[in-house]
Amino acid sequence: METSFLGLALAAILILQFSTPINSSFSATTSLPSRNKYIEYIKTSCYKTTIYPKLCYHTLAIYASTIKTNPKLLAKTALNVSLINTKSTSRLMIRVSKIPALEPRLVAAVLDCVEEVGDSVYELQRSIEEMGHAGGSDFSKAMSDIETWVSAALTDDDTCLDGFAEGVMNKKVTAIVKRHVQRIARLTSNALALVNIYASTQANLP
Repeated sequence: METSFLGLALAAILILQFSTPINSSFSATTSLPSRNKYIEYIKTSCYKTTIYPKLCYHTLAIYASTIKTNPKLLAKTALNVSLINTKSTSRLMIRVSKIPALEPRLVAAVLDCVEEVGDSVYELQRSIEEMGHAGGSDFSKAMSDIETWVSAALTDDDTCLDGFAEGVMNKKVTAIVKRHVQRIARLTSNALALVNIYASTQANLP
């Protein structure tokens, strides 16, 4: 009975987690040649720059008509995608922590994740805010701050995962947590790579 209840609780959480659809940013007014050009720009940027290029491409291609071939918009969109997913994962962690009948070690690990992923949300929000100020004579400082915030968010995600590295805990819950946190860590890693490229490219302009 306890196992059955846990399964139902996990199913309900996952339904809530993925019930909101993601809308494509493609406009009906965007011509096919332009759309293809924008998509190719994103694909090339992802595969040349990031550690997880497939994830980068598949999560950013739907925003191609917004990004176009603008490296700042590419980096900012990557940050926003990471933030959206990190917020979603933060809500998931909170729901998982409230599931009855979880062993104390697992509850402790999940609660640590709630804190770490919550910090990651804050740091990504700060990085996006700072991106809006990146320009002019303060560009280098702004980009340095952004890179610091995003790096901190990635560290928090990794710290969350460290809590599940040892010990025998509920396999279903552990698998769900690790899968979602690994995803946001990879999204954040990709965003950091695109931010770094934008910062270095702009810094070298005359």
